[in-house]
Amino acid sequence: MSEVKICGISTLADYLACAACDVDYVGFVFFEKSPRHLSFEAASQLASEADKSLKGSPKPVPQRVALSVNADDATIEQIIRAARPDILQLHGHESPERTYHIKQTFGIPVMPVIKVTSAADIAAAEAYFSIADRLLFDAAPPKGAALPGGMGAQFDWTLMQTAQIPLPWMLGGGLDSGNVARAIEQSGTPCVDVSSGVEKNRGEKNHSAISRFVQAAKFG
Repeated sequence: MSEVKICGISTLADYLACAACDVDYVGFVFFEKSPRHLSFEAASQLASEADKSLKGSPKPVPQRVALSVNADDATIEQIIRAARPDILQLHGHESPERTYHIKQTFGIPVMPVIKVTSAADIAAAEAYFSIADRLLFDAAPPKGAALPGGMGAQFDWTLMQTAQIPLPWMLGGGLDSGNVARAIEQSGTPCVDVSSGVEKNRGEKNHSAISRFVQAAKFG
């Protein structure tokens, strides 16, 4: 059984569908080139509506993750004010030093993204072990790609089998309901992250696909 993060949530219906399916984390994307990008105003409204709708829920509600890409402090401050996230996902090229600064400045758990093409990339994640609260191992985007993720690319999941990761971590990249159980088995990941793999159109979530993905990730 694995925890599940659904990234790129942009509507209240999507958010509530995730909650109904026992999704553990929902991701808001703050990156203008992404089809899943949220403005600060839209994110604030969505967060408020979701919190109101889920208040008093008998089930655990998903933790909120805010994704940014090489954002400066002023932008991160706006993201936090709008989304009120539980976790900051740093999906650019944030160095360990930059990651430490963000964590110390804003006091919110940070999750750098390690973009993987080989075992060397996984080994290099050690630089974040004493800084980050979580790590996300994602497939590196194709060379020259405009987006840092959410493109359905995969990496060799078996590379994670021998990795010694002392932090909670997630696996992303090209996952869907048809391969997620295999990805969990091959990598040993405690949490899986999906975006394009549960969409009917680019940036538009499919609720039945979310349900199938959660079932496959949590129950095989």
